[in-house]
Amino acid sequence: MPGPAPDWTAPWLADYRAAGLALQQRLHAGLTVAQALNVLVDAMPDAERPRLRGQALRFVPQAALDGGPGYEAFIALEAAVPTREHWHDALNGLVWLRWPALKARLNALHQQGLEAPQDEGRRGPLRDALTLFDENGAWLEAPPALCEALQARDWRRLFIERRPLWAQARLHLIGHALMEKLMQPRTPICAHVLLQDPQGLDAAAWAGKPFAPLPVLGVPGWWPANEEAGFYGDVRVFRPSPEPQCS
Repeated sequence: MPGPAPDWTAPWLADYRAAGLALQQRLHAGLTVAQALNVLVDAMPDAERPRLRGQALRFVPQAALDGGPGYEAFIALEAAVPTREHWHDALNGLVWLRWPALKARLNALHQQGLEAPQDEGRRGPLRDALTLFDENGAWLEAPPALCEALQARDWRRLFIERRPLWAQARLHLIGHALMEKLMQPRTPICAHVLLQDPQGLDAAAWAGKPFAPLPVLGVPGWWPANEEAGFYGDVRVFRPSPEPQCS
């Protein structure tokens, strides 16, 4: 695997720490990413293993996709995820292991979007939103006061005035590209955040892109520099309007 591994002690990788370390150990033993992920799947209790329409999910080399249907259609048809030899796809695999029902739901909605008529060469609003979340999304479980402040992009209220409430919050990173970007942390890195359980959203809600932009290194406890209130004064990142530039 080219390049250094993620820092599994980083707070934003808490959901993936144990599986990530186990994956890295198997990669060091010489397994491919797909092989290592399959070993982790096989070690899971049967009831917790990722499935698509009752079929056990497997990870396969990217070459399996050659000449076949598109990526999401292949996953739906074969119950298999084409996987390349880099951290982007390894992180995607870890999301499948941690959130199997959610990933299966996203794939099912992609199939729904594929069946809808679209202009040639366009994914349409539903699949655009699903792809955005799959690559760069997060899900925030938090007290209403924090959710309201985030929706208003009131950064002072969100991160300073209501800071103690973050002890009751949990930000789950779902986007594997987002996690890959955080391998080299930069203040402008921004997630597209849902404030409700993503599995409860129907196709119409997804198509509306119900996301709130959140510069993730502003989350208390996630980055030492944000202990200083001045951290949030960078209007290039914490913009009141328009929304922050997601990087």
